[in-house]
Amino acid sequence: MAQIELLSVVALVEDMLEKGLLRGQVGTVVESLAPGVYEVEFIDDSGRTYASLALHASQLLRLHHEPSHQAA
Repeated sequence: MAQIELLSVVALVEDMLEKGLLRGQVGTVVESLAPGVYEVEFIDDSGRTYASLALHASQLLRLHHEPSHQAA
């Protein structure tokens, strides 16, 4: 599993309907709260935060914008 760091771009791997979030929505890690627990902020196209919540690493997929040099 890829290391999740501050400012990592992540996607939800499960629906969170009670929070108004769907699997695949993209957010940014803004704080590490505890080992494996992160505050993730979700922002719309206008730059407004529509959700900010604590999520466990198992609920997240770290996204990559550049190829890995380790990939075969």
